[in-house]
Amino acid sequence: MSTAAQQENPTPMVVLDGVTKQFTVGKNTVTAVNNVSLEIMRGEIFAIIGYSGAGKSTLVRLINGLETVTSGSLSVDGFTISGKKESEIRVARHNIGMIFQQFNLMNSRTVAANVEFPLKIAGWDKAKRRERVEQMLEFVGLSDKAKNYPDQLSGGQKQRVGIARALATSPSLLLADESTSALDPETTHEVLALLKKVNEELGITVVVITHEMDVVSTIADRVAVMEKGAVVELGNVYDVFSNPRTEVARRFVATTVKQTPRGNYAKKLCRQHRGYLINIEVTEGNYGIGKILSNLSARGVQFNFVQGGMETLQGKSYGNLTLELVGDVTSIDAVVAELATVTAVREVR
Repeated sequence: MSTAAQQENPTPMVVLDGVTKQFTVGKNTVTAVNNVSLEIMRGEIFAIIGYSGAGKSTLVRLINGLETVTSGSLSVDGFTISGKKESEIRVARHNIGMIFQQFNLMNSRTVAANVEFPLKIAGWDKAKRRERVEQMLEFVGLSDKAKNYPDQLSGGQKQRVGIARALATSPSLLLADESTSALDPETTHEVLALLKKVNEELGITVVVITHEMDVVSTIADRVAVMEKGAVVELGNVYDVFSNPRTEVARRFVATTVKQTPRGNYAKKLCRQHRGYLINIEVTEGNYGIGKILSNLSARGVQFNFVQGGMETLQGKSYGNLTLELVGDVTSIDAVVAELATVTAVREVR
């Protein structure tokens, strides 16, 4: 559990209030971020998820001051970034670490020199730079690679160097923009474990920008789902993905757990099964579903599992089950009505 989840009254690290970002493309105005308001709490791991073009990468560039806000206000750690000069933002940026999808390492410099670079920019003296580089490489498990060059490293090792470099100046906020997209699943797991370590041991707020559901489910406390520049869902990861309210959120959940059959696929299932098809939501601690299903035979109704699946988020289970109910209409109606008192029930048709 991350730092913010352990705090009773966490305070905001990042505050966006009605933030909009527009670009001029030829004669057209493109809205990349559309009236976004949210708070990212100090010490939490916050995920921003969305498909390509959703506006999530533009949003993170606004947070670190690489893009200017068109309207609205944005502050980081109490410092208002929106409306400030580049020289003022540059000072505030020392408090923000950034890691990237393609690592952004300098191939002509050693691992140690890459980690040292932001310390030089920040004006640290040589002795303190050397000490800090050693600390950071030990933290990410690369002390033995200090004299290597980036092209001698694996993708996971390169990203570890990127994380060490981002942490070198002791930032309060770490932004990870698609930081695992270029990695294989095993290496992704290792990098996510390292980000969790950064959060838990150093108390750094971590914002993860991703289009991968597994990234969110593995480390995040809360999540914002973006579509067409807007935040369409926001909240605790378990709450958002165990009960998605928007189509885009349902699509993400469907990558790990089968959702209610829809459209032509639903019609196909109905042709394959003669009984009455329903879909029910299963959430942590809902024992009423099992109790009802275990007593169906005594009521003259049989059920078959058609499809479904379960997933675990933040230590709690959720999922969807599609069931075929077989029996007389009156008994089936009574069963469906009873199930509806303990969970969401949808007819498949």
